[in-house]
Amino acid sequence: MTTEGAPIPDSRASASNRASNSLGLPKPAHDTRVVVAMSGGVDSSVVAALLAEEGYDVVGVTLQLYDHGAAAHRKGSCCAGQDIHDARRVAARLGIPHYVLDFETRFRETVIDTFAQSYASGETPVPCVACNQFVKFVDLFETAKDLGADALATGHYISSRATRGGRGLFRAMDAARDQSYFLFATTRAQLDMLRFPLGEYAKPQVRELARRFDLDVAEKPDSQDICFVPSGHYTDIVERLSPGAAAPGEIVHIDGRVLGRHAGVIHYTIGQRRGLGLGAAVAGRASEPLYVVRLDAARARVIVGPREALETRSVRLRDVNWIGEGELSDLPAGGLPIEARVRSTRPPVPARLLPLAGGGAQVLFETGEFGVSPGQACVFYDRDGARARVLGGGFIAAAEAADRPEPILAAGGEAT
Repeated sequence: MTTEGAPIPDSRASASNRASNSLGLPKPAHDTRVVVAMSGGVDSSVVAALLAEEGYDVVGVTLQLYDHGAAAHRKGSCCAGQDIHDARRVAARLGIPHYVLDFETRFRETVIDTFAQSYASGETPVPCVACNQFVKFVDLFETAKDLGADALATGHYISSRATRGGRGLFRAMDAARDQSYFLFATTRAQLDMLRFPLGEYAKPQVRELARRFDLDVAEKPDSQDICFVPSGHYTDIVERLSPGAAAPGEIVHIDGRVLGRHAGVIHYTIGQRRGLGLGAAVAGRASEPLYVVRLDAARARVIVGPREALETRSVRLRDVNWIGEGELSDLPAGGLPIEARVRSTRPPVPARLLPLAGGGAQVLFETGEFGVSPGQACVFYDRDGARARVLGGGFIAAAEAADRPEPILAAGGEAT
């Protein structure tokens, strides 16, 4: 199985592992069953084709995650309607078994409802993380085991390989496609079974492979992040599931001045500058552009201020998942130097990680980060350059403004 003369590099085991196939498993490919999570897109389709070409016993599985009727003809969707049809056609083209599993109820309860509640509370949730964490890497794993699979492969752009103490996650070769931000919640047990064959490929290479395999999805557009929003407007979903979230309220400057009114905090995000509707209210202060710096959903308030008010010195995290070596609680007393990433569209930045009592963590940035919001994920990497290992991550529970003299919490978990 090659592309431009190079074998699939995702998980070639070292000689010491004595593995006998390209997925790092100790038996021939033809005796190795691999379930491929097929979304109907080009990436997962190419994964299935590559593995089938090498002789693996490939089984395709597609999860129907939401009402595919609303998305049947919408470009940029996934896991519904046309996408399921596309996955079936690819499986037929490759001559592999294919199953469609209905997980609409579970997806609605664990991803969509939680997304709406989080936005209504003034947070900025990341539904793709929740989908991987609570649906794809839970129910899909059970399905793979029921089918007698040795491995579960996906079309994510990320690498995994054997490390001391188990398999580790590493950033993809193609930094522009890297999806490690969305996979930090993967557990060590899941990593033992997961494989990511596209970790060493660039997107143009994947599309070229799709053409070589004569797959109809070779030119199919990529899916969008929030796949379950048919109109493209997430506020429609939030208002329908959390009607009170659209309550009007005040737009308040950080100095206490009431500058105007808004139609609901769900229409605003941390860091937003445009669309505030405050032109007349700030007459005479045009030299100071205003940004959304905080959302107070409990009091239906949108707090605005100058750009410097967006700067964050540190964040406190909940629901932390650690997949680095050892345990999070074993980190040095002074913290671990890491690279931290607070948005999928931003590069990791230098920071220090401190474990907190109760399993939480605090991340101290070497320089301020901007536009940080509760609910976002903060992902940890080691400082090994572009191909850094993913050490884990958590969800932002609170952010500390850069002008505070002390951290929110000390390393021992005590308030400062």
